[in-house]
Parts: sequence; C-alpha cells; structure tokens
Amino acid sequence: MTTTTRPRRGRAAAAAGVLSALVFATSACAGGASDTPEGVLNVGQISDSVAFFPLYVAEERGYFEDEGVELGERPRLGTGAKLAAALQSGSIDLGAGVLTDALNLYGRDDTTELTASLVDKYYVDIIVGEDFEGPGQDAPLKERIDALKGKNIGITGPGSGTEALVAYLFQKNGMEAATDAKLVNLGADPPAALGALESGQVDALSFFQPVAQQADATGVGSAYISPSRGDIPGFEHTAHGVVFTTADVREQKPEEVAGFQRAIERANKDIREDPKVEKLLADYMEGIDADARSELLPIMQEEVPDGIGFPEESVEAALEFHKSTGLVEDPPGYTDIVPEDLRTE
Repeated sequence: MTTTTRPRRGRAAAAAGVLSALVFATSACAGGASDTPEGVLNVGQISDSVAFFPLYVAEERGYFEDEGVELGERPRLGTGAKLAAALQSGSIDLGAGVLTDALNLYGRDDTTELTASLVDKYYVDIIVGEDFEGPGQDAPLKERIDALKGKNIGITGPGSGTEALVAYLFQKNGMEAATDAKLVNLGADPPAALGALESGQVDALSFFQPVAQQADATGVGSAYISPSRGDIPGFEHTAHGVVFTTADVREQKPEEVAGFQRAIERANKDIREDPKVEKLLADYMEGIDADARSELLPIMQEEVPDGIGFPEESVEAALEFHKSTGLVEDPPGYTDIVPEDLRTE
C-alpha cells in the first residue's frame, strides 16, 4: 500500500533511484556495516504504507532531532529485496519493512536483527463487494473461508503477504489457494484494486489497509476477514511492520540507533494516545477518503504497540505463519533475530 509522496521528500525520492542502482550493483557483497557519516542514520523504507506512520510522526514532531539523531537519506525503495540489498551494501543503516524482509535477509546474513516494532498485527484484510454471495461477517470463520472457494481473489502479486494470507486461510480449511481459487495479480495500487472489485473483475481482495476502510467509506465493499480485528484465532497479535538492521551497524552506531529507538517509542505512544495525530494521518494519507481515515485511526491505535519491543508470542505466531505459507522456508528462532533488550512479555 503506497500513498502520495509529499513534496518535501523530493530529495529522498530522487535518492531512491540512485540507491536502487547502487544496491543491486553491490548486493552480492557480504557485509552490513554502515557507509554513512558518524552521527547520521540513513533510513530506508519500502513505501509510505500504514506500517511506517510512526516514522512520519517522529520526523514531523522532531523526535529524531530531540534524541540526537540526524537523518540522512530517506529513500522509498519499493521492495523488501531492495531494502535488504541497501542494508548489505551500507547505503542505509536501518530498513523499515515487514517481518518477511528481515527474515529473508537473515537467511543471507545471520547478524540481521530487529530494531523496533511498528505494527503488531497483520494489517492485510480480505475484502468483499456489497453483492458478495456468502455468509455474513458474523458467521464462523470456517464458513467465510469456504465462501471464498472458487472465487477470483485480487492480490498485490506472487510471494506477497497478500497472497500468503489467502494461502494461510485456505490451509486452515484443508484447501489450496493455488487450485481452489483464482489469484489475480493487481499490483499495489489501491484505486485500481478497488476498481477491480467494484467492476466484478475480482470477487474479493486480499489487500493492505486502508483499502478495506476506503472500500467501506465509498460503498464498494467491506472487510470480510480481518486478522487485526481478531477474526483468526491465535493470530490476533503477530509482528508485522518492523525496523531492522545488522549487528555491525548497531555496534558501529550504538548511540544513533538508541536515539532512533527512543524517537519511535515516543511516536508509537503518540499514535496510541494523542488524538491530534489524526491531523498528521490526514497529511500522511491525503489520497484517501476522510471517512476512511477516521475509521482507520482507531484501528491503527490498536495495531501500533505501546513500546518498540517484540513479545515472544507475537513473533512466534509470525514465524509459524511464514513457515506454513512458504514465505520463508527456514525462519530463525525468536532469540536469533530479536536482540535481548527488545525481548518483552
């Protein structure tokens, strides 16, 4: 899920193209140490999705500066692969992505470690149109999953978290998403996805927030199965939006990383407790309907953790999800990727 990049980010956006070329040229190299000046942190992220709103809040409210962190380049790199390659090349110090990205990098560099939790729930929803033929949203989960059998389901693309959620749900009912449904690759453009649902090109969507909220606000559809709503037993909390780095960077820039973590912790608290962040959310997601933003804010307040640590139960649920859906073949254990100081109850 992406939103419009604001003009003040022009420098970072321009840097993204340069960094993309650089990281692919250097991704074969081992490493992970920072190439940035002392006192500076280059922080890359995949996009401007809901998961990375805490970074925006911290930046807008001056928390990084307060905590002694000078932000350098802020590229939006588009994919987890580019994010990981940039970390390995030293072009960025920290990467903001989803847990899948950190786990994939760990498979190539076992010094990869999590730095901060941004979202502690799986923020992808199954969305159906207003004319969907099936049991209602209050029906048992098994019946709602069965109703998706044989349907055309829009996803962002192969190997994505949107595809993985469909696979996970179908597995729960003894089905295979690849054969018991038709997965339609729609890319990551929310308006196009909603257009496909409204026109009948697809019967349902598996898409990141705030697509479900936008569908509801515009009368196109609604969330049918929502992990963040608690619809999937045992999957209520799962580490999803994360910041990650390598042990080399943390050892090279301990004060900068610690300052970054304090800033994010302050931002997480603001999102959960300060109603004034609604104005920041409106600026951050200026392309979506006002009613959708109003619906989204309380959801985000539940999804954003009250700190930056990683409860074992949340990470273990995520690791099992990745393994069972094939997103990551051999994920590390909780203590392998979560530093001791971020292990929480």
